[in-house]
Amino acid sequence: MFPSTRRTFLRGLGGTALALPWMPSLHAAGSATQVPMRMAHFYVPIGVVRRGFFPGEADDVIPKGNLGNVMKSLGKQDPFGSVKPLRDLTPTMQPLDGFKDKINLITGMDRTFQQGTDVHAQCASCYLSSAVPYTIEGTAWPLDRTLDHLVADHVGTETPFSTLEFSCNSHRDNKESIYFDNISWYGTGHLAPSIRDPRKMYRRLFSTQEIDRYRDITDLVLEDARSLKKDLGYTDRHKFAEYFDSIRTIETQMDRLENMKTELSQVKLDEPPEAYMPRGEYIRLMGDLMVVALQTGLTNVATFMVGPERWDTPYKFEGLFDTPRSHHQMSHNQTKMIDDLLKVDRFHMQQYVYLLEKMDAIEQADGTTLLDNTLFTYGSGLGDGSTHQYNDLPIIVAGGGRRVKSGQHINMPEGTPLANLWLTQAQMMGVPMQRFADSTGTVKPLLA
Repeated sequence: MFPSTRRTFLRGLGGTALALPWMPSLHAAGSATQVPMRMAHFYVPIGVVRRGFFPGEADDVIPKGNLGNVMKSLGKQDPFGSVKPLRDLTPTMQPLDGFKDKINLITGMDRTFQQGTDVHAQCASCYLSSAVPYTIEGTAWPLDRTLDHLVADHVGTETPFSTLEFSCNSHRDNKESIYFDNISWYGTGHLAPSIRDPRKMYRRLFSTQEIDRYRDITDLVLEDARSLKKDLGYTDRHKFAEYFDSIRTIETQMDRLENMKTELSQVKLDEPPEAYMPRGEYIRLMGDLMVVALQTGLTNVATFMVGPERWDTPYKFEGLFDTPRSHHQMSHNQTKMIDDLLKVDRFHMQQYVYLLEKMDAIEQADGTTLLDNTLFTYGSGLGDGSTHQYNDLPIIVAGGGRRVKSGQHINMPEGTPLANLWLTQAQMMGVPMQRFADSTGTVKPLLA
């Protein structure tokens, strides 16, 4: 991480600060700039429809109704495992077609489960910790310090934010506890609060708590920006303009959201105004903020929760359905709603791909891209929302560049703990760790 001087931040009135991406003009000729490794997790709730996501399961049985806590899949896992080139993509994975050489599909990984706590709450809150059951004193949850914070303990000391926690759930639900709606934890019982309002995240990133109009931040730093442009080369001026425009675009979206909230505040509705922002636009806006934070070095570690577990509050999936739908309720009626569920799964994948495209278009100091220097993992704590199975989870690891051997379908042997992947990622992030939770080893086929 380079030092926080005016050459890495634009500064304006009222303490406004706008972090800048890497540009060669801002560094001395011949100086070595080490590109940091980042880690981000994109969490999808309620699992996936297996026949749409997993290779070879297109004709498997469709779960009927609410099967309760089945925990194990209706099919069989490979006791030996295999590694094959990632060629033909399943319908849910089809949006990833342009990234087959930069991703790995990882199947066959299992989560631990501790009896006595809700399956959905546990699959979310314990997703990044995988603590061995009954080893954590004073709680019924197999919940410990999560992977993002363990990694940040090692790599987050040189960034303004050691971690950032994003959530795309704008609803409030008094029925459900915090365990359903958070994947990042400092430790047992100590939540790392996620930010779900894009305006609050924007203020946190750009120090604009006292500014009422979000468009003002670029106006406030404009004078410093004009001064800085004189020191930039031709290519960097273009890159700087693109970056500045991207911030303006986010601000325009912020203004739109603010205007919408003002109008809707005059109508008495139980649903928060944020829920009326189109679902995909909301997710992409939060994603844009995460990408900017990673790009500019505000943080090297982030979690991104697409939605909560089990909540029955309906969402408006624009372009998919005419009326709001409950993802959870649909998952327990696959025989009638499997086509609609497949649409939701593909919709979530499209949002993931949108972020992959953004990250892959951002150049780093060594000529690689932001994606090449980020372990960006798509995953869910359930292998199927109807069976509630904790085995054979849907996992995709993108990015990693030369550190990762990509373009593979890695099918792990039956019974392989998900913690093996988290241990692998921790080591790739430079953490000198030999064991994580209930891990039994690393995911060796992932290593270049």
